[in-house]
Amino acid sequence: MNQIDTIRKIAMASSTGIVTSKQVREAGIHPHYLQQLAQDGELVKISRGIYQRCDSWDDELYNFQLRYRRGVFSHDTALYLHGYSDRTPEVYTMTFPSNYHAKSLEEELLRFHRTIQKNYEIGLTEINSPSGNKILVYDVERTLCDIVRGEGCDIQIVVSAMKQYAASKNKDIHKLMQYAEQLRVKPKILRYMEVLM
Repeated sequence: MNQIDTIRKIAMASSTGIVTSKQVREAGIHPHYLQQLAQDGELVKISRGIYQRCDSWDDELYNFQLRYRRGVFSHDTALYLHGYSDRTPEVYTMTFPSNYHAKSLEEELLRFHRTIQKNYEIGLTEINSPSGNKILVYDVERTLCDIVRGEGCDIQIVVSAMKQYAASKNKDIHKLMQYAEQLRVKPKILRYMEVLM
C-alpha cells in the first residue's frame, strides 16, 4: 500500500472523515501528501493540519473543538446544546483560559470569552455534538451563571432557561449556588430562583 492509500485508509476509518497531519506523521508519512489529496479534491483543508473527506458530514462544533482544544462551548451555545434554548446560535461561543492566545481566534466566526484558570474548570464536561462527536461544554449550572452576567445573551433566553431549569427534575440547586458563589453571580441567581421556585 502506498502513502496516499494509507492516508485514504486513515480518513475512511474516521467516523468524522477527519485526518490530521499528526495521524499521518505517526503512520510514518510526510504531511505534504495531505496537501496533495486536498489539491486533487479528495480532502478539504479545515484548518492548519486538519483535513476532512469531501464526502463526509461537516460537524462545525467538532471542527472548532479540534482547532481549539482548550475551548469550551459556553453561554448561548451551551444552552442550545443542553436543550435549554431552541435558538440555533448564529455564531458559536467558546470560553478559553485567560492565558490562551491564538491569533486565528480573531479571524474566526466565533464569539469567545476568557476566564481565569480556577474558573475555567468549573462545570467542565464532555458531551456529544448533534452529529455524535465528543466536544467540551460547560454544564447547565455553569452556563446559567455565565448567562446571567448579561454577556451577549438575550434577556428572553435567560428567563426562559431559568424557568426551564427551575422546573427540571435534574436541577441541582446546591451545585448552582456553589458555582454562583465562585463566579460572583450569587445575588442574580438567587433573585431568579426566588421568583421561579
